[in-house]
Amino acid sequence: MTVLFSCQDYAVCVKPVGMDSEHALPEALTAALSGSFFPVHRLDLNVGGVMVYARNQQAAAAFARMIQQNQMTKEYLAICHGTPPQCGVLEDLLWKDSKRNKVFVVSRVRSGVKKAQLQYQVITGSHDETTLIHIRLGTGRSHQIRVQFASRGYPLLGDHKYGARDSLTQPRLFACRLAFPWHGKLQTFEALPEWAGIASLPDPLPGPPDQ
Repeated sequence: MTVLFSCQDYAVCVKPVGMDSEHALPEALTAALSGSFFPVHRLDLNVGGVMVYARNQQAAAAFARMIQQNQMTKEYLAICHGTPPQCGVLEDLLWKDSKRNKVFVVSRVRSGVKKAQLQYQVITGSHDETTLIHIRLGTGRSHQIRVQFASRGYPLLGDHKYGARDSLTQPRLFACRLAFPWHGKLQTFEALPEWAGIASLPDPLPGPPDQ
């Protein structure tokens, strides 16, 4: 775990792959910085990247309102199999099978189905028919990026749950940028995964036209 920033209200860190974001990571922050840390969002166990934790109940409530009002921007890097179009907005209806911990794209609204939206742009392709993509979430659904790309024939490298057939053991997915307003000023935090193969992040993606 790497701490990027800490103040009296919140701390921002880089979650390692394999560390639980709801229990183990707050405990690690307490060991490193002392005090209490409250999760306000989550990352899957096998996904790493930038996360923010509230340091008191008031800050936790503020972050909860922020997320509800879609004021927190989350961007990701991923490598997928195949070559998707250069850019686009993906919109789907998703349903989660909790017993199998797996998400599916479905065709109609029913109980438990949630709308999912993301925006993406291709950064680079490669000779081995894989593509590095930059993603901005419009919604925060479970496994959203993984299932939305896999459903179009572009599973993420290492994501065997959603159709990848390769030798990697973890999905190539990383939360690379987190931005949110705090006391009237936009706070932005960034990190890069080693596997991205780029020296710096691209400019932030603008929100979809209807946001």
